[in-house]
Amino acid sequence: MPQFTVQELAALTGGQFSLAENGAKAITGAAAIADAGEGHVTFFGNAKYLAQLKASRATAALVPLDFSEPISPVAIRVENPSLAFAQLLEKFAPEPIRFAPGVHPTAVIGRDVVLGENVSVQPYVVIEDGVKIGAGTVLGAHGYLGHGATVGAGCQLAPRVTIGARCVLGSRVIIHSGTVLGSDGFGFELSGGRQVKIPQTGIVQIDDDVEIGANVTIDRARVGRTWIQEGTKIDNLVQIAHNVVIGRHCLIVAQAGISGSTRLGNYVTLAGQVGLVGHIEIGDRTIVAAQSGVTKNLGPDQVVFGYPALPLRESKEQLARIGRLPKLYARVKKLEQLRGSRPESLPPDS
Repeated sequence: MPQFTVQELAALTGGQFSLAENGAKAITGAAAIADAGEGHVTFFGNAKYLAQLKASRATAALVPLDFSEPISPVAIRVENPSLAFAQLLEKFAPEPIRFAPGVHPTAVIGRDVVLGENVSVQPYVVIEDGVKIGAGTVLGAHGYLGHGATVGAGCQLAPRVTIGARCVLGSRVIIHSGTVLGSDGFGFELSGGRQVKIPQTGIVQIDDDVEIGANVTIDRARVGRTWIQEGTKIDNLVQIAHNVVIGRHCLIVAQAGISGSTRLGNYVTLAGQVGLVGHIEIGDRTIVAAQSGVTKNLGPDQVVFGYPALPLRESKEQLARIGRLPKLYARVKKLEQLRGSRPESLPPDS
């Protein structure tokens, strides 16, 4: 088990601490505030956990630069406690699992498949004809790559990932278990009293450094491409429909759903359970708060909430007014009793 001193951790994170004698204290692990004990380093990045931090038995804590509360752990002041903690986790974590290069004997490899150097193909993977896979990529057990698909270098595909025919992945893409890229877009037209399937002939394109969570579905385009651009991160259980374009470095949180042909700019955040109708555009750096429904175009640099999604302050004001309706109703009823009559336009009480 690796061991560091407080001084060494401060040097690793670019942090500062008070009292030189604290620098020699030993750190043998990292833990969350609630679980940290003697020998652990933890981090503090949210004010609601201050009471837990003050009661913590951790030896050291990564805190913001302006932190001034008295605490028992040695306070290591850093610019970003969460990010610094992530850096330290790598020092204390077990060695990452590595897969040896080569093709497992149970894998099924089609014709004209191109495997780059040090590719690892795990048990029961199926690679159809014409697939190209870049150097150092790992294909997890029971994965499937459709005809003519392309996967770049240094990708990590977890077990049971499906990549449809002709879909294209860039380099260093991470895809977690159960995700399906390139299933048919949901396209039908009513004709003669029956739903007629519209062929979905396009592809899914995933650019470099994208990470996609477990059980995500990204549909192939009707024509052209469904496109996830560089650096975007997608959480578990997200549905992305055909011909959607998501810009660079976006965050799409769990259970979000994006309808067909909608376009997101760069650095957009969709929080949990957000729903977007089709054929709209969301501007750069806009944030859509959890459980919101977006029904029209949004410009850049907005924060919206609610259904239909409105600017955050306006939506909060509306919710506050709705919360006051019972008291308002009681006041009106009392005024009616004092007046001795009821406007004809109001229905009688139930």
